[in-house]
Amino acid sequence: MKVLLLQDVKNLGKAGDVCEVKDGYGNNFLIAKKLAQIATKEALNKYKAVQKKRAQLEAQELAAKQEIAQKLEGITLQIIKKVGANGALFGSITKEEVVEALQAQHSLEVDKKILELKTPIKSTGIYEIDVKLGHGITGVLKIDVVAE
Repeated sequence: MKVLLLQDVKNLGKAGDVCEVKDGYGNNFLIAKKLAQIATKEALNKYKAVQKKRAQLEAQELAAKQEIAQKLEGITLQIIKKVGANGALFGSITKEEVVEALQAQHSLEVDKKILELKTPIKSTGIYEIDVKLGHGITGVLKIDVVAE
């Protein structure tokens, strides 16, 4: 019996492979647990179409993330905070403040979880923050902390 694997199966193959298996193993294990389906022409064509569409969507998502990374490279975000007598900030700049300032000044929405502060920002000056967008794409956002 020929089956199309829908998921990786140990000692048999990876998702998308067409394998020859015994009828009992194919029907009672692979197909019953939805790890595979019978390899008909329609099933193979449908699987290829789904994979092609998935690849197109992933390419669009990758292009969108690269575009966001390029936008972030050209931005210097200005954040105004109160400063004490010694020149240090009251508190520190948080990821939430960076996201809010980015939304307010440049109308770009990013999740605070993708921002990576190397060190806490506790004084005025220019800092760089890594923005990990996924798929190995990382942007760098410059922040200019100014005294109020």
